[in-house]
Amino acid sequence: MDYSQFLLMTPEVSLALTLIVLLVADLVMGDKSKQYFQPLALVLFAIHTAYNFCGDNLAGQSEAFSGMYITSNIHVFVKNMLNVGTLLVFLFSFEWNKKENKEHIAEFYLLMMATLFGMYLMISCGDFLLFYIGLETASIPMATLVALNKKRNESAEAAAKYILTAGFSSSVMLFGISLIYGSCGGSLYFCDVVKNFTAEPFQIMAMIFFMAGVAFKISLVPFHLWTADTYQGAPTSVTAYLSVMSKGAAAFAFMVIMWKAFSNVDVKSTFISWTNILWWVIVITITVGNIFAIRQKNLKRFLAFSSISQAGYIMLGLMSGTAEGMGSMVYYILVYLFTNLGAFGVISNIEDKSGKVGMDDYNGLYETNPKMAVVMMLAMFSLAGIPPFAGFWSKFFIFASAAQAGEYLLVFLALANTIISLYYYLLVVKAMFINKSDSPIATFKTDTMSLIGITVCTVGFLFLGFISGIYEQILNWSFGI
Repeated sequence: MDYSQFLLMTPEVSLALTLIVLLVADLVMGDKSKQYFQPLALVLFAIHTAYNFCGDNLAGQSEAFSGMYITSNIHVFVKNMLNVGTLLVFLFSFEWNKKENKEHIAEFYLLMMATLFGMYLMISCGDFLLFYIGLETASIPMATLVALNKKRNESAEAAAKYILTAGFSSSVMLFGISLIYGSCGGSLYFCDVVKNFTAEPFQIMAMIFFMAGVAFKISLVPFHLWTADTYQGAPTSVTAYLSVMSKGAAAFAFMVIMWKAFSNVDVKSTFISWTNILWWVIVITITVGNIFAIRQKNLKRFLAFSSISQAGYIMLGLMSGTAEGMGSMVYYILVYLFTNLGAFGVISNIEDKSGKVGMDDYNGLYETNPKMAVVMMLAMFSLAGIPPFAGFWSKFFIFASAAQAGEYLLVFLALANTIISLYYYLLVVKAMFINKSDSPIATFKTDTMSLIGITVCTVGFLFLGFISGIYEQILNWSFGI
């Protein structure tokens, strides 16, 4: 084996080195010097993030290990998006780690980076084996992160539900992959599968099993039942990470796999084609997510069902199978990253100061903490797709890509669902600005790290929609895949 091929895996090698340095630091640091671990982790990860934005890492499409690993400009960009999102989560969790998670600070950072490494592999996979390895590398540390708060029974319950459903979905997916291997010439490479996939009933069943496993990771209905309980029980920083990074990596990998491994099938010819299956999954996912979000009083559960609905919108980009579809999906994930993390940043900050996460607890928030209320309001508007916020443009581009594929009814149903989503997002705004409370959340001062993170997120979802060059660049990179 030519070990020089590892040089193409710049993001993975950089993250692995960061992990190793932090692991050694955790082992050699004494009790007194442990206080410096968290700043060290933040600085090293920030360096890793900045390094991967260097132009040398955007060098066009390349392959390693006979096509098992694929990288291109769009692959690197998606990884950089995840890096930025993870760095924001680290900023939001800084104060929580100091106060509530003193004994497990190192575990928090190491596990978070380990699951990010798995997502890197998912994004750059060129065959089903590497995708599965990446999926498990991302899922197992995530279950540990969900259970990190040992003082709360809800955290342990959430982790149990997550790992059990993740294990079941992985077994279903692995069974489907084994059937694909057996029916497609004994190969798991996408380029070989596409040559041998003839859409026979046996192969269709294998494809459905695989799709079901990925649908769990993205929280598509009916594989979404773990989401609300896990989001509610996990530490808020972990919930924020789950809602954006995990979903974004899986959605991108899913799109690449479906169009590289199964693109030779006449996807419009039969009712059981995967685009027809996905059509119904998208409609049901958006609708169920929106309807159940209306009923939620806990803001973490509220954003859990919101994220289920958003997953349906993200999948619209997959329907076209074009560069426009991929570009609109990646842009949607980018905007969703800043918007959703901005909302979770506010929730995390308020929870750290007051311990409150209920929607009724936010009654009268504007009177005591107007800045937090305004940021939360703007994030809700962006999630709802109200112009001129970036969320409007992300929905516009992803609807346009689906319309170009002739999916006019699907786009209409998705647009109709935005009316429902507007209603429940405005419920949060109403609570903060209109509803009165005899005991509102007390006025507090935001810690510096959280303030930086919230500011970056706010700038992101306010101005991304006006910087047209970002979408155009993403679209140009998408043509190269």
